[in-house]
Amino acid sequence: MSLWQSIENHIAETLDESVSLSRPGSVGGGCINQAWRAQSGSRKFFIKVNAADALDMFIAEAEGLDELGRAPDLCIPAPVCYGTADGQAYLVMNDLQLGGSASHAALGEGLAAMHRITAEQFGWHRNNTIGATTQINDQTDDWPSFWREQRLGYQLQLAQQKGAGSRLRSSGERLLEKLPVLLDGHQPVASLLHGDLWSGNYAFTRSGKPAIFDPAVYYGDRETDLAMTELFGGFGRDFYAAYQNAWPLDSGYPLRKKLYNLYHILNHYNLFGGGYLSQAENMMQSLLTS
Repeated sequence: MSLWQSIENHIAETLDESVSLSRPGSVGGGCINQAWRAQSGSRKFFIKVNAADALDMFIAEAEGLDELGRAPDLCIPAPVCYGTADGQAYLVMNDLQLGGSASHAALGEGLAAMHRITAEQFGWHRNNTIGATTQINDQTDDWPSFWREQRLGYQLQLAQQKGAGSRLRSSGERLLEKLPVLLDGHQPVASLLHGDLWSGNYAFTRSGKPAIFDPAVYYGDRETDLAMTELFGGFGRDFYAAYQNAWPLDSGYPLRKKLYNLYHILNHYNLFGGGYLSQAENMMQSLLTS
């Protein structure tokens, strides 16, 4: 049975209704998965496809979308089904029908409301991925140790395997030792996080509601989501003003922002190489001398 016939049958079984998919239309822009849009009657679907061994990544994404679905004021694509067929893995979601415009203030307010959804521990019940990299989410009560071991420490290990060199290793060891000082007095709650909140992972629906997608969900310091919005830009001034008005950030955020964004720069080095190594080294030197 072909991939698309298998997907069609799986959707029909899940929804308990007849499904006849239109010819899927390819969607560009992704660097990890292939993406397609298809329609059956009035229902519209967004479908991701990858190699069969990517199924666990899709399962984690589906669970993450369900978790984000608890957010009261944001539009989240609801997973429909996932599986493997014809040597490929797939994830089917409801299509959000993006393309509208709205005030970025609604996105800021919606994110603050999502961050007020909390858990007792940092981490999550399972690992997932950040880009194509495994993201470790072992649960713990201690935020500094979580960030040291499961975020920076893990990425530094991957960087050494990639051949980053002695400068990064030395700076990384010193930074991990200093991390309790950098986070001293900061006691965040374990907030529900998107985990990979750059400008390519939000949009507005045609009805004007803010939407977020492609998550790397876990529970952690809400400042990590805010920090990443500043890493590559693309979020308006109204977004930050609305977030601050809804839930002001704690003092010391500018320094922690650099510490949190180092995780993503190290991950970009591990995924893409290039100038991300020197950027990571410069960030660590700045943190070590702060």
